[in-house]
Amino acid sequence: MNKTLISLALCALSSYAAAGNLQVLVLDKEGKPVADAVVVVVPVNKGAPKASLPMQVTISQEKMRFVPAVSVVGVGAKASFVNNDPWEHHVRASAAGIAQFSTATSGGFELRIDGKPDGKPGKAADAVFEKAGAVLLGCHIHGSMRGHVYVSDSPWTLLTGADGIANLEQIPDGAAQIKVWHADQLIDISPVQTNITAAPGKASMQLSVVPRRRRI
Repeated sequence: MNKTLISLALCALSSYAAAGNLQVLVLDKEGKPVADAVVVVVPVNKGAPKASLPMQVTISQEKMRFVPAVSVVGVGAKASFVNNDPWEHHVRASAAGIAQFSTATSGGFELRIDGKPDGKPGKAADAVFEKAGAVLLGCHIHGSMRGHVYVSDSPWTLLTGADGIANLEQIPDGAAQIKVWHADQLIDISPVQTNITAAPGKASMQLSVVPRRRRI
């Protein structure tokens, strides 16, 4: 191998960012595991994630619910809303938080979807999520219907499972910030700073609320 090739190889190695895995446990105010919490890790160093965030998602309206109740997508993702109920639904969307469905909120949208005809596929309508952050979904006609889409600009974003755990992989080594969002946590909890290394890491985050039990 000549000197030029050796030099190029050394440059490639020096620019390579090692990566590590991080397990984040989310607990509620009483110390119980929380499902459907969004865990976002923002590393200081750049790197390639193991998997990209979804850029297309299907959200169904079934039995007066949004299914899934929480979706995680990347900025610019397209959502297809499908009404599988026999009656008409709306999809009204705005930034999630205390000012729910505020008319002053930018980036929201409204859709109207006819009911599903007997023996035929459900009617559908599409929307694009162009701004990072949590989006609240609702229906003009059925006020009890609630759903959420979390639009993330960090590819290291994941929902917790029933055990309250999110396993994030291939995060660039070095300093990183952990943020957690949950639909019932209207006031954001403080992010946590951590350091990613080749050794598997663990972190715990606790909400200041006990999430409401969702209707089945």
